[in-house]
Amino acid sequence: MRWHESVGSTRRVAGMHSSWTATTTAALTATLGLAAVCWVLTVRQLMGVDPHLDEAHMVTATGWEPFASFVIQWVTMMAAMMLPSVAPAVVARARATGRVRAAAQFVGAYLSVWALVGVMFYALFQAFGLLAPGMSAHGSHAHGSFTTGAAVIAAGIYELTPLKRYFRRACREKAQSGYEFGLNCVGSCIGLMAMLMALGFMSIGWMLMTTALVLSQRLLPTKDNIDIPLALEIIALGVLIVIASIVFPGPA
Repeated sequence: MRWHESVGSTRRVAGMHSSWTATTTAALTATLGLAAVCWVLTVRQLMGVDPHLDEAHMVTATGWEPFASFVIQWVTMMAAMMLPSVAPAVVARARATGRVRAAAQFVGAYLSVWALVGVMFYALFQAFGLLAPGMSAHGSHAHGSFTTGAAVIAAGIYELTPLKRYFRRACREKAQSGYEFGLNCVGSCIGLMAMLMALGFMSIGWMLMTTALVLSQRLLPTKDNIDIPLALEIIALGVLIVIASIVFPGPA
């Protein structure tokens, strides 16, 4: 009798393990697959266009249509850039609940937080005429380059703050919901995203660089001998842009 009970218990454990494995595999595959699809859509949209002119049209045009176009493209870009680094959290969610649906809800909530961030950036563009790279929405190249440099400097300084370290640790820990995880990750990545928006959010090169930075910061522990020089390099880039805007102001 005990032998039969032991065999039955072993089979149940094996069945549960198999179910968990299938669930986590499905969640991981779906997350990385969605990221890949979003990368393809983003690259196809950006290929063959002038990113400067397209950014100018997207963030300075008024009305619901350009706003909706911006939000859709923004969410697609965020899914492409962020989901690879979010995959471990999605897998953990699927393993904890045993349901792929819970993982999908986690991803949806996470992306909704980034959608709100996109709306915030859009509002800033509309309100203050901030536009990068090297140009303001009101047509002043010098003003736009100076603003771009200042934004990059601010992003580098933020990388050195205790607030950045707090959010970076928080988004590496287990989250109760996609909303909580998203807020922590926004707090960790907001400096890098502001830098991306300033340098050119429709540039594939800057997108790839930002994605690599976000992925490394999400998966690797904090190390001062890496993080501090990186932040200083970002600040130096911003200083160079500001100096260039003063020395070479361009047409008004």
